[in-house]
Amino acid sequence: MQAFLKGPASISTKPVSAKEKSAAGSSGEGKRTKPIPWVEKYRPKNVDEVAFQDEVVAVLKKSLEGADLPNLLFYGPPGTGKTSTILAAARELFGPDLFRQRVLELNASDERGIQVIREKVKAFAQLTASGSRSDGKMCPPFKIVILDEADSMTSAAQAALRRTMEKESKTTRFCLICNYISRIIEPLTSRCSKFRFKPLSDSIQQQRLLDVSEKEHVKISNEAVSYLVKVSEGDLRKAITFLQSATRLMGGKEITEKIITEIAGVIPKETIDELLLGCQSGSFEKLETLAKNLISEGFAVAQLVNQLHDTIVESEDYSDKQKSAIVEKLAEVDKCLADGADEFLQLMSLCAVVMQQLT
Repeated sequence: MQAFLKGPASISTKPVSAKEKSAAGSSGEGKRTKPIPWVEKYRPKNVDEVAFQDEVVAVLKKSLEGADLPNLLFYGPPGTGKTSTILAAARELFGPDLFRQRVLELNASDERGIQVIREKVKAFAQLTASGSRSDGKMCPPFKIVILDEADSMTSAAQAALRRTMEKESKTTRFCLICNYISRIIEPLTSRCSKFRFKPLSDSIQQQRLLDVSEKEHVKISNEAVSYLVKVSEGDLRKAITFLQSATRLMGGKEITEKIITEIAGVIPKETIDELLLGCQSGSFEKLETLAKNLISEGFAVAQLVNQLHDTIVESEDYSDKQKSAIVEKLAEVDKCLADGADEFLQLMSLCAVVMQQLT
């Protein structure tokens, strides 16, 4: 007991010098850079780095020169650079110091009901802003409110926003970002300059993916890059995420088409051909076994519907009448799956119609 009580007294209480502290710090985690997802690491830092959206970039560059900006509405498919573009423009306008004070970004994950629009957004919009920056450059005397995923806002919240947009036009600019412009109420769309973001072209995506591969020292074949672009369907964010996942999986070895297929959850062509052959055989038992195997292997039936649609439409083995009946059933199954129907039952229902048409 005595030894235990004496224990703490034996610990040295000598103050640690600043030199020793710095030596201890530098040998530890200070040298290690924090790992960042590649999607964030290679996000455009300025408007010039934004790929493919030439009209939007041209308008924003003119606005940056004159330091004046209209209310904006960006719409288009995911992964085409909508959020990146407005964030890059805001960084150029305000500089790194004022960026946090001048930009309010609200995403679908944040609370954006009518109360938040009336209180938080309105309070932010009413604040006045000066026209100077710490680095001496000109700075616009307004703030920017970015409402990401604006199509998921309720109609009441959107209606509450229309008056704020008009009243605070001297001090605030709004940028609404959405995938479907039809879900934004008419009074808001008429108050904004609308810009459609196109799905990225294959050549632009390939160039970006090769740039990222080079900077990260990733070995990847040209066929794998082309296949990665095809799988991501114009969504650069998805393509870069797949590339990072494949790199981690391979651990320095070359990335091939087969690895991309596994990472992306794409159903191999052989599996789809086997399913169509099963439909042509006319045996329901064989078809049931194939469907069970497909579900057991963890493939998504929604993915199968997409790929089967392309295979059927592009094939020359079927008549137009057969194609129309199968595609109609594909649409029905897709709707049922979106509503949460059982995958196996929908797959069997689809296969039964395909079998009926092919036999």
